[in-house]
Amino acid sequence: MRKIFSTCLVAWLCIASTVTNAQQHFDLRGKINATGASIFLLKAKDSLLVKTAIADSLGIYHFQQLAAGEYILSVTMTGYQDYRSSLINLRQNKTMDDIVLIISAGMLNNVTVAAQRPYVQQKIDRTIINPEALISNAGSTGLEILEKAPGVIIDPNGGITLKGKGVTIFIDDKPTYLSGADLQNYLRSLSAARIDQLELMTNPPAKYDAAGNGGVINIRTKRSKLKGFNGGITLNYIQGKYGKTNDNFNFNFRSGKLNISGNLSYYYNNAFTDLVINRHFFDAPGVLRSNFIQSSFIRNRGNNYLAKIGADYYVSEKSTVGINLTGIYNPSNTITPVTSLFTNASDNADSTIIAANAQHRSFRNAGVNLNFRHEYKKNGPALSADLDYLNYRTSNDQSFDNRSYLANGSLKSKDLLTGFLPAHINIYSGKVDYEHPLANGIKLETGLKASYTHTDNVADYFSTINGTISPDYDKTNHFIYKENIYAAYINGSKEFKRFSFQAGLRLENTMSDGHQLGNVQKPDSAFRRSYTSLFPTAYIQYKTDTTGRNTISLNYGRRIDRPYYQSLNPFLSPLDKFTYYTGNPFLRPSFSDNIGLQFTYHDKYTAGFEYSRTRDDVNETIEIVDRIYYSRPGNIGRYTVLTFSLDGTYEPVKWFSFQFHAEVTQRHAVSNFYTGKLDTKGTFTFLRPIFTFKPGKDWSIQLDGGYQSKITDAQFVIQDRKRINAAISKKLSSAATMKLVVNDIFYMFGTRGTINNLANTTANWTNWFDSRTAVFSFTYRFGKAISGQRKHDANGAESEQNRVKN
Repeated sequence: MRKIFSTCLVAWLCIASTVTNAQQHFDLRGKINATGASIFLLKAKDSLLVKTAIADSLGIYHFQQLAAGEYILSVTMTGYQDYRSSLINLRQNKTMDDIVLIISAGMLNNVTVAAQRPYVQQKIDRTIINPEALISNAGSTGLEILEKAPGVIIDPNGGITLKGKGVTIFIDDKPTYLSGADLQNYLRSLSAARIDQLELMTNPPAKYDAAGNGGVINIRTKRSKLKGFNGGITLNYIQGKYGKTNDNFNFNFRSGKLNISGNLSYYYNNAFTDLVINRHFFDAPGVLRSNFIQSSFIRNRGNNYLAKIGADYYVSEKSTVGINLTGIYNPSNTITPVTSLFTNASDNADSTIIAANAQHRSFRNAGVNLNFRHEYKKNGPALSADLDYLNYRTSNDQSFDNRSYLANGSLKSKDLLTGFLPAHINIYSGKVDYEHPLANGIKLETGLKASYTHTDNVADYFSTINGTISPDYDKTNHFIYKENIYAAYINGSKEFKRFSFQAGLRLENTMSDGHQLGNVQKPDSAFRRSYTSLFPTAYIQYKTDTTGRNTISLNYGRRIDRPYYQSLNPFLSPLDKFTYYTGNPFLRPSFSDNIGLQFTYHDKYTAGFEYSRTRDDVNETIEIVDRIYYSRPGNIGRYTVLTFSLDGTYEPVKWFSFQFHAEVTQRHAVSNFYTGKLDTKGTFTFLRPIFTFKPGKDWSIQLDGGYQSKITDAQFVIQDRKRINAAISKKLSSAATMKLVVNDIFYMFGTRGTINNLANTTANWTNWFDSRTAVFSFTYRFGKAISGQRKHDANGAESEQNRVKN
């Protein structure tokens, strides 16, 4: 491994030192104060269009491969006055002065407001979602915003899929390192007021880690770069069956060489889940033997606190150093009264178990990031480095109090199971990236990364029967897991007049070590693995017209999905007396090949086709043994996903627009299974329409909804889900906005499903939660926005994927 890493290091240094002075074409760059603005490069002589560009999330635009000559820039953006530059005499690479667009009406005093961006934007390697374009996102959490994004589905267990495949979640190019309930709690701590954009990448570039067969969803948070002191506050009250709040405060101070920004979020969660599970047991010939009906009303109350502060110091025009500190604290209490009824084949009661289950959970996260960026020359080579340390501490105190009654109602027995589950996770990561734009228009990127993860999970369980307390060694365990990942990548891109190309190659080596310490009844066990893989990516885009508004794109990528850390832990974890989760130390990583084809028409309509084939796909599997339900992850074999999608925006008049996302996906799983061969195939439809009305000045009305037909996914069949949302927005002043939102008006967004391939058993469930809510949102912006800010920002390093499973 050291030889491989040394070879990669030498190759990387050789590439990073490559410099060419050959000058055949010229580049034109600049920055604008409106993200998403359209920039047109025209010939000065006759105003003929040469190229177009869209300002990115930082307002930067870039034209490449330009012949020497005289040009003019024309800029348009909804809500701003059109801009036309003076004559540009291009004889060498040139960086334009910052362009400051003027708001067309109602110029604000002391506040800068960006114009409305489209909900969906397409790029060569990703789809950009602008959540603020959807009024009903007001008062939402990060989890709810994800659920409304095109192609994103969140299943009842918290699993997140994008166009039919599982994804990993990044925040500002950094992984959350979480999954399951922990990931949900983290995303709930993110207020909509903090989120700037979602980047949906089914085939991420080589710069991103190869983990995650379905790709990456990167959540970019807002960060002001304006001089002076400015910020905003957003207050939300949410009323469903129970009341909740979701509030956010952010600020930015910039003076001289120092920039300080901060964010505070608070979310009070007060929710319920009404869950009914039915299991029917048969004799071998298929004759009904007994039934199990379980009703649970899960009440969850919790507080989510999030604090983030960052500082950048601009050592010079070319060098920036920065530090970011993040802290999360999430205490919660869950009380679950459960009634479990056993009946015989004639549906007569045999026995009943009444349980009072409870858990107190605490989740803490602290993170430190140190970063450095240096530009060797303006718009030239650049070097960035990041060091990250993340610490997660969770505790979960569980109590399962069960009382069993005979059919006549008399008490048969009672027992109490208590569990104490502390977990510590430490993650260290370092990364260096180097980018070098060559004179012939080629842009090279390369980098190295190393990470180390250490997890320590303890579970101590005790049984109390007839007043006697004793350790439950069948469930008690101590699991330690260590993992090192080393990676190197190179990525290149080139833009011609009509064609754009991007290709990359990533090398990753993984070394893992798991140790189950055991106890007086369970022996120690351990495993160790090491594997090295290559992950190529490629993108081609062709502009079918000179304006660049009609494009055809083709992409390919190979990816890996490593098991979650806790998924390798073989010991049991109870959900209740009849349902257990357990890990699988024999899990193998899965590999997938992904191909995508897209056609975009007039920058408004996009049709896409995607194909993915996964080997050794990891999925949840269910096994019934002696009427006990065991859920464990398993390699289910070959998994194929086909998706056709259509996105578009239609604006027939200024006061009305219609946006939509439609998707048809087929999933096919083939595997050897507990009950024999598993071969399931199913096709589902997903629709997301958005209607926006602007009846008058400063008023907006929006209707949106979602429909998902029945989904067949390996062992599971999830029935259709649907909902309709409505929202109204009123700008009270240049600084204040009020919104009123009603989600799931007709209360249709519950889940129903069945579980197949169970030995002599059928099972189904229904799950309803607090999806119908009314939200009152108030936003106020303050401070003075001063133009002329520095252009330089420190980039955060990407690191390994979120694989911490609750």
